[in-house]
Amino acid sequence: MDKPNLIDPRKLYHTGKFQKQNQDTPALQKKMRPVPDCGEETYEGSNQLENRRVLITGGDSGIGRATAIAYAREGADIALHFFPGEEKDAEEVANYIKKAGRKVVLLPYDLRKESAPKEMIERTITELGGLDTLVLNAGQQISSQSIEELPMEQVKDTFMVNIIAMFSIVKEAVPHIPAGGAIVTTTSVQATNPSEHLLDYAATKAAIANFTIGLAKQLAPKGIRVNGVAPGPIWTPLQLDGGQPLDALPEFGQDSLLERAGQPAELAPIYVFLASNKASYVTAQIYGVTGGESINL
Repeated sequence: MDKPNLIDPRKLYHTGKFQKQNQDTPALQKKMRPVPDCGEETYEGSNQLENRRVLITGGDSGIGRATAIAYAREGADIALHFFPGEEKDAEEVANYIKKAGRKVVLLPYDLRKESAPKEMIERTITELGGLDTLVLNAGQQISSQSIEELPMEQVKDTFMVNIIAMFSIVKEAVPHIPAGGAIVTTTSVQATNPSEHLLDYAATKAAIANFTIGLAKQLAPKGIRVNGVAPGPIWTPLQLDGGQPLDALPEFGQDSLLERAGQPAELAPIYVFLASNKASYVTAQIYGVTGGESINL
């Protein structure tokens, strides 16, 4: 009798301590140790997103990178947004998309600029021939131990990148998204259990969760589904350019129920499902991928 293919989730990927490391902004995935697993060698598609036309923000590294690779292998063409300066990571992702036989458009935009969302949507529609799926994943996360030391300019930038730009992108995109289209946002476990050193970041993630559910109610009559993913501690470049206190980095994620940090590759199947026709009766939901931490209020 054949044995079932079971894998102990506690023993997957990197299970030990991380080495202390940091990078100047923007942090690049290829310089991380260990390099995050975004499914480059493991994700296998099954035509779940055939001929979709997708815009992914923050698609050069981490969760966005894993999602872009998975979507391309599922048959989607990708408009890949990234922060200027992250071209090396973005070009690597573009090569994976091309190897999957799909089209890719590279969109280097700073989401702190008010003109960026409109230009991104226009280029996506022009170069992909349309738009039916949004993955709103870009984020800024900078640790600050005290509100007295928290620069207001940082607060403004974090809100602009994480949630205000999300409003603007959706506003520009919705007139072009047909019934059957989907929007997937990235919120966080920080939305419901904020860390004291991530006040501005956590506040935006709570706003994203609220925005996701409210937007789903508004767009349901158009046949557009809207859902969110709430990651827990995931090993991405976001952690290395100020996202975590340097002394805390070696223990990152090891207080989860599964005793390790998650990898971007472990989230990609959720993003695929929420965009696919398999999720036809799923909207206004937040899916937690946290290693065990609750995302309930």
